[in-house]
Amino acid sequence: MKNILLTGSSRGIGAAIASALDLPEVTLIGHGTASGIAADFSSPDAPAALWQAALDQLGGTIDVLINNAGIFDDNPIDQDDAAWVANWERTMRVNLTASAELCRLAVRHWQQRGSGGRIVNIASRAAYRGDSPAHWHYAASKAGMVAMTKTIARGYARDGILAFAICPGFTMTGMAEDYLASRGGDKLLADIPLGRVAMPDEVATAARFLAIDAPPSMTGSVIDVNGASYVR
Repeated sequence: MKNILLTGSSRGIGAAIASALDLPEVTLIGHGTASGIAADFSSPDAPAALWQAALDQLGGTIDVLINNAGIFDDNPIDQDDAAWVANWERTMRVNLTASAELCRLAVRHWQQRGSGGRIVNIASRAAYRGDSPAHWHYAASKAGMVAMTKTIARGYARDGILAFAICPGFTMTGMAEDYLASRGGDKLLADIPLGRVAMPDEVATAARFLAIDAPPSMTGSVIDVNGASYVR
C-alpha cells in the first residue's frame, strides 16, 4: 500500500493525477477546497498544517508527496513597484516555498521512520525555456523547483529517498486556456511540433509512473511533457 499526499488536486493536472492514482494499492489524500484538505499556500502556516492533517488521516505515514499546487498570474513590469514585488513574492511562496516546506517535512519524516519515500514535483517547461515578459516570477519559481528536486535526489538517494520532476508545456487546463487565448492560440500552437497542447491525463500518466513504478536509478530525472516544443 502507498499513502500519497497530492497538492492542488481540485482541478486540471491535479485532478487528473488523483484520477490516475485511484488504485487499490493507493490511499490518496488530496489538497484543495473541492478535493480534500483545504490549505491556502499564500499563508506561511499552511504547508505544515496540511502535512500534519494528512499524516493524521493516513495513520502517521506518508510514502509519496506530489507537489502540484501552483498559480500563474500576470505580473507586468510596468505596474507599481510594490505591487510587482508583492506578486513576485506571492508566486514564489505558493509555487516554490510551500513545495520546499513540504519536501523538507517529507524528507525528515522518512529519515525519522528509517525508510525511503518519493517526491514528484510538477514544474514547467518554463523552468528551462522561460516564459512571457509578464511571467518572470512563474518561470523562476519552476526553475527553483527543478533545482530543488535535483538537490534532494543527490542528497538523499542513499536513504532511499527519491525525487523526480515533470515539466509540462502548455496543458489543457483552465490556466492554459486563458493564456492561449490572450497570447494568440494559433501562433503558440505553431511552436509545438506535435500540433496540440498536452492533456492533463498525459501528465498524470507520467506522475503515476514516477510515484509508484519508476526504478530508483531514475531519481533526479526531469520528464518533459511538451510535444517537443522544448527539447533538451
